[in-house]
Amino acid sequence: MFNRIRNFVIIAHIDHGKSTLADRLLEITGTVEKRKMREQFLDMHPLEREKGITIKMQPVRMRYGFCGEEFILNLIDTPGHVDFSYEVSRALAAVEGAVLLVDATQGVQAQTIANLHLAQREGLLVIPAINKIDLPSADLGNTAKEISELLGVLPEAILNVSAKTGAGVEDLLRAIIEKVPAPLHEKEISSYFSALVFDSIYDPYQGVVAYIRVMEGSIAKNAKIKFLATGATGEVLEVGTFLPWRTPVASCGAGEIGYIATGMKEPEKVRVGDTVVLLASGPGDPLPGYREPAPMVYASVFPENQDAYELLRESLKKLKLNDAALTFEPEEASALGRGFRAGFLGMLHMEIISERLRREYNLNLVFTSPSVSFRVRIRSGEDRMVYAASRLPESHLIESIEEPRASVEIVTPSRFLGILTTLINDHEGRIEETTSLTGDRMLIKFRAPLREIIIDFYDRLKSVSNGFASMAYEMAGWSHADLVRLDLLVAGEKVSALAEIVPREKSYMVARERVAKLKEILPRELFAVALQAEVEGRVIARETISALKKDVTGYLYGGDRTRKMKLWKKQQKGKKKLKEMGHVEIPPDVFLKMLKK
Repeated sequence: MFNRIRNFVIIAHIDHGKSTLADRLLEITGTVEKRKMREQFLDMHPLEREKGITIKMQPVRMRYGFCGEEFILNLIDTPGHVDFSYEVSRALAAVEGAVLLVDATQGVQAQTIANLHLAQREGLLVIPAINKIDLPSADLGNTAKEISELLGVLPEAILNVSAKTGAGVEDLLRAIIEKVPAPLHEKEISSYFSALVFDSIYDPYQGVVAYIRVMEGSIAKNAKIKFLATGATGEVLEVGTFLPWRTPVASCGAGEIGYIATGMKEPEKVRVGDTVVLLASGPGDPLPGYREPAPMVYASVFPENQDAYELLRESLKKLKLNDAALTFEPEEASALGRGFRAGFLGMLHMEIISERLRREYNLNLVFTSPSVSFRVRIRSGEDRMVYAASRLPESHLIESIEEPRASVEIVTPSRFLGILTTLINDHEGRIEETTSLTGDRMLIKFRAPLREIIIDFYDRLKSVSNGFASMAYEMAGWSHADLVRLDLLVAGEKVSALAEIVPREKSYMVARERVAKLKEILPRELFAVALQAEVEGRVIARETISALKKDVTGYLYGGDRTRKMKLWKKQQKGKKKLKEMGHVEIPPDVFLKMLKK
């Protein structure tokens, strides 16, 4: 039985047909009844269906008869967007093979290359396949040539499939069985149990449910277990596999992918990448886990109602269970109260987390301006990591600032090379290499500050290339930069949540933009409100929101003008007093509007 198990993933660029191919595999293997079948079946979360993209990896167990034997196929469907490459890396650590899917109408894209590199790093067997062969615009010849050059295989070895019609999918299934290696045979007889936790969720009845790839031995219900990284112990309430719903089984053995319900109510006790063993087995050695996720974007999140602070804390803990890339720590701001400084893999990741918090936990939140981390050297010789502009030390204390850089790859039709060069230069990028690809396309490699890439670069890239260009990026070290903190003052008070770290040479331009936008969206008060932008103690931009006007003499009719004069003077004194003593309350939606640059 052990050598009839195949564990594999489907990897591809976004919208190249991963989820549709998974649908056909579920149909052909009879895993899901036809009456229950729907498009993108493995996209379980409502947000995935709304946005039309895969956000969470989803495992499923299929059975398929081949050459008179029944094989167990464990598939993990993975996301394609660059923000969720960590999801892909976690799935790759739990399998032996990968189907590399390429759209016949678009060819090899940036994330195709990035995901392939991840699979090759894990030493997986890669099966190339061209999808959407049924479309009139399919270019099979050039697409096969690109894949052939990328993988070093003959074009004849590349499978042609149509995930929509099902053409060629059975051939792909047979190729998976024939080519993907079975889990290591010698571990079948091992009595020692160890499994790798590659994902987890929180169930209100069963506690933390850990998704595991069993490496050695087997696990059954009521077994006493221990997690090596956290030292947490517990008893297995249920063991099961994914059909694709969680389905209980008697036991889960070596080479299989399944889940264990731990009953633990503290989410922090189970970490993705941890090793789980039997408690009676002793300390044990941890399995090679995953690289620690490196958040790219940091933003502060605050509840609109401070009474919801504890609910926000518990919600973030539960979300972190099945999204190990999310990081957070407590933070307090004078304007917004208590909240958390959270780290995300990108702007889409941040958007998905905020939407899940709002929908799943009914939380109304305020997010501050996103930024990256900075490495700051103080004149005393101390190095500090700064994740928020408000925490940047005063300029006279700083010896130097280093910022993270990104290595970016763009695949684009060659006709957009000129406009993309301008876009890259506008974002402080430096082109390192341009390579011609098959079919009048180019691969552009460049480096740029991470802060310039994460916020709106992807949207502008799609805009200037009419949607044809694609990109992938990763961290590429640190570099010195001349950066300053830009503070925004409202009625003389600094608003820490609106502070930014910007290049010195751009500070004046950015300051003018910020105060102008703040003037548009901040509600008027009964007194004039000064809006100022300050850099290193010097105000470099200013706008004034005029006071609301109230006609205090409206009820007077005729008579001596001196009565009106007295009322006007009294109003002026009141406005002056308000200006001296009054505090401007900033509504939560102002912070959200300032994010949309």
